[in-house]
Amino acid sequence: MTTYTSEIIGILGGMGPAATADFYAKLVVATPGSSDQDHLRTVIWSDPTIPDRTEALLGDGPDPTPWLLAGSRVLREAGATVIAIPCNTAHAFVPRIEDHVGLPIVHMIGEVARHLATLSPRVHTVGLLATTGTVRAGLYQEWLDRFGVRLVLPDAASQSDEVMTAIHTVKSGTCDARTTALLAHAAQRLTERGAQAVIAGCTEIPLGLPADTVDVPLVDPALILAQALVRRARTANTAA
Repeated sequence: MTTYTSEIIGILGGMGPAATADFYAKLVVATPGSSDQDHLRTVIWSDPTIPDRTEALLGDGPDPTPWLLAGSRVLREAGATVIAIPCNTAHAFVPRIEDHVGLPIVHMIGEVARHLATLSPRVHTVGLLATTGTVRAGLYQEWLDRFGVRLVLPDAASQSDEVMTAIHTVKSGTCDARTTALLAHAAQRLTERGAQAVIAGCTEIPLGLPADTVDVPLVDPALILAQALVRRARTANTAA
């Protein structure tokens, strides 16, 4: 039995609520164990009042930084020793808060880039399905450039009519066949342009796009973040 006594995971969520619940479920699945006591201690702050991240990045809404900083401090005061943010677009604001939180933040997008670099056969080109805010902020471009991975993005029509429509549908509480069809078609467009894998770069996307509807590996950043947290906790537990 492994009891993780050194690390307490703080989940800064609510972006959106369904994605936060899905992330916690993935963290549980990613944690090896045969009893309750084998799992990680976790604090979840799910604040759906955080302003829309894409709207902020496009200049159409308020800056969510104060909410993200306040939520991070709630997690710290509740005993968290590390913070995970299961929202890709929110990572555009991490540089604004990371020096003020007092806790390490495990960077989901950085973990995805490292994961892609370990795949065999080597992945040279990946597609990205994400919010327009994530795309415009260049979050994945910046990290994948460090590992020599080329990024393929949807064209403007696909981004608006397929990807963002599907994301808004999932956020509204609907995951139906039309949502899956929109995302699957957007992914297919990327593979036709050479993508050897597709990043589900918004935590709502895996809720509407089953991996078996894409003909290349579908990379789930939330799952990769969960796995990174388990590795970190194991290391901290060993060192304690």
